[in-house]
Amino acid sequence: MKALHFGAGNIGRGFIGKLLADAGAELTFADVSPALLDALNSRKGYNVHVVGEQATVEPVSNVNAVNSAGQDAINLIAEVDLVTTAVGPTVLEKIAPNVAKGLVLRHQQGNEKPLNIIACENMVRGTSQFKQHVFNALPEDEKAWVEAHIGFVDSAVDRIVPPAAAGSTDPLEVTVETFSEWIVDKTQFKGPLPEIAGMELTDNLMAFVERKLFTLNTGHAITAYLGQQAGHATIRDAILDEKVRLVVRGAMVESGEVLIRRYGFDPEKHAAYIEKILSRFENPYLHDDVERVGRQPLRKLSAGDRLIKPLLGTQEYRLPHENLVRGIAAAMHYRSEQDPQAKELVELLEKVGPKAALAQISGLPEEGEVVAQAVKIYESMH
Repeated sequence: MKALHFGAGNIGRGFIGKLLADAGAELTFADVSPALLDALNSRKGYNVHVVGEQATVEPVSNVNAVNSAGQDAINLIAEVDLVTTAVGPTVLEKIAPNVAKGLVLRHQQGNEKPLNIIACENMVRGTSQFKQHVFNALPEDEKAWVEAHIGFVDSAVDRIVPPAAAGSTDPLEVTVETFSEWIVDKTQFKGPLPEIAGMELTDNLMAFVERKLFTLNTGHAITAYLGQQAGHATIRDAILDEKVRLVVRGAMVESGEVLIRRYGFDPEKHAAYIEKILSRFENPYLHDDVERVGRQPLRKLSAGDRLIKPLLGTQEYRLPHENLVRGIAAAMHYRSEQDPQAKELVELLEKVGPKAALAQISGLPEEGEVVAQAVKIYESMH
């Protein structure tokens, strides 16, 4: 199997690229960073530090790299069997034109073999959104061929990959937690299903997408926002604070009730999943800053994301949501000099006030009960 993976960052190298290489794929990374491209091409491999109870170093070998903005990436799309991405939600649109060119070239070269594309991004149905960007860049007369031969396969990914330790000079060094989950919608593949250890196939992807969004992502964000409020620097410090932990677990239980109603999850198994997530936040080997995890508060407070979406579910099923509301209030307090969205949030709060700002960001009714509750808590947090 030949695979092309867009994004040679920490998640690309430490998670998706590693699984593909471990499965024996002939793997090429596509990226724009000269330092990463040079290092991957000269060394053809790198080490992944897996940290948890047993720390291990797992080598990845037989890899190379091309510039994702260049012709080499386009040429590869014409011949590989699998394309994956881990570039971040906002970059998908930027790589779409080159992917479209590669698909046109594939058609011109008469390659009728099925190709599957999987966006492994921290977003709901990311590949379907990527498909829209690719189709926007395709000539009209190519769309039917692409529809027939190319599978756009949605997935849910879960692995905590913190930034490299300060002082590390090796651009390829990457640390990951032991836990990983890559769940893929088997109904969207073209051709035979690939066999890749660590890739789980499902015909009910949304159940797993929302399980991760409502548990890991919701819990992680609330830990970061309450942690910053309480003066903690890292996720571990924050989750070991009993006051923070109480709200985080409470929010995950509230969102979990929605999942249990919506998808019929087993309550005992889901409770165990929540405890597993909490223990992952405590991992002493992962130095993850609350400021990094809290980034992009406007996106995280939007209607389809980790704070508001589970809250809307609690309203749908008439379930309690006081901890989720507390998390939303804490998110409104998020501050970071490095994050443009944090600055936008501050400007919006100053311009229109917390009530109108929250309604505008989240889509919640301005005069509704939740906005009133969140604003009351937000004001008490000063």
